[in-house]
Amino acid sequence: MHDRQPTPPLFTQVDISAGPMPGAPGGNGAEPENTRLLREILTAQDRQNELLAELVTQLSAAQKQRNQELGQWKAANPSLAQNCRVAAETLSRVQTEFLNTLTDEVNSNAEVLLDGEFMLNEFVDRFGPRLAHLNGVLQVLAQLSGPQSS
Repeated sequence: MHDRQPTPPLFTQVDISAGPMPGAPGGNGAEPENTRLLREILTAQDRQNELLAELVTQLSAAQKQRNQELGQWKAANPSLAQNCRVAAETLSRVQTEFLNTLTDEVNSNAEVLLDGEFMLNEFVDRFGPRLAHLNGVLQVLAQLSGPQSS
């Protein structure tokens, strides 16, 4: 007949007592491997936090300098700054109308745009560059704008 080999158990017992871990030095005062690794991770995170704090300091200093220079320009050119505000407000209304036209075009041609790559490319060519340039001009004018007149 067959000599049937005993099958090993599917589950084993795990000791979760507070004794020393296998492979860890036992009782000689040396710190376990996991604790050492956690300390190294903590040290690396502390260093990363220091670097992030330095980065924030550098970025905020540059932003403060840009804001100060922009404020000086506005103070030196008050009428031009006011003209930029008026132009930005006017272009904002133009942008609103342009977006109305764009959304009407999309809504009335949704099926064609979904089905045809040619029509989608035509749409992007027609509206994309104009929208991008208009947004860029508006952003510059808004930054250079003086305080709103009351």
